[in-house]
Amino acid sequence: MAKDKNSKAKSSVRNRKKASEATAVQRFLPIAEIKQNTVLLKNGGMRAVVAVGSMNFSLKSEDEQQAIVTSYQQFLNTLSFPVQMLVRSTQLNVDAYIKDLEERAGKQENPLLKEQTLDYAKFIEKLVDVSEIMQKRFYCIVPMDAAGAKSLSFFQKYMSWLTPGDTKEKALSRKRQFEESTTKLKDRVNMVETGLENIGVTTERLNTAELIELFYSAYNPQTSQEQKIGDPDALNTKDYVL
Repeated sequence: MAKDKNSKAKSSVRNRKKASEATAVQRFLPIAEIKQNTVLLKNGGMRAVVAVGSMNFSLKSEDEQQAIVTSYQQFLNTLSFPVQMLVRSTQLNVDAYIKDLEERAGKQENPLLKEQTLDYAKFIEKLVDVSEIMQKRFYCIVPMDAAGAKSLSFFQKYMSWLTPGDTKEKALSRKRQFEESTTKLKDRVNMVETGLENIGVTTERLNTAELIELFYSAYNPQTSQEQKIGDPDALNTKDYVL
């Protein structure tokens, strides 16, 4: 009995320590909430993330390349707000593809084809692990900062880094401004998507589940490869406070 109590006590201490460490880390993240396909920052700002497709620019003719460059210049000139273009390079994740192959192999009635399918799945898995094949994904970050927000001096930024925590007042302010700011942010997203699609690339705004997955993999590159965060449909039905 004494050993059981000691082990439970130690386990409780470890759990409290892990929770404390997680809370300490979260204090330094600028993100306060993720809801309705939107990232809410602790300073009152909001961000939408648009996934942008790619094109093989080198395979285009000279006239097509010039047209693309001109269209991109026109797109930038139409913007009355800043945007951030993000290129994210990560190791190729073939988990979903491997799972699909294994499911197909399980339904295969021919023993030889079933074995070959499973061997192919193992080959692809080993190839990706050994070769460390990378994939690039492109994003456009669309901002909407709080009304009256001003650019901070270096000293003000330094002080904000020392006290990055969220407060009840900030949370209430975000809630009051959310509906109005969401409409304006949506208009900006539509403008960005239209401009990029005119260039010839596809666009899609990330939903709540995709935003959570993006930040989870960005802040936990190793853990995200081994531990998934759950059903995407279930994630989309909830709001998340960090």
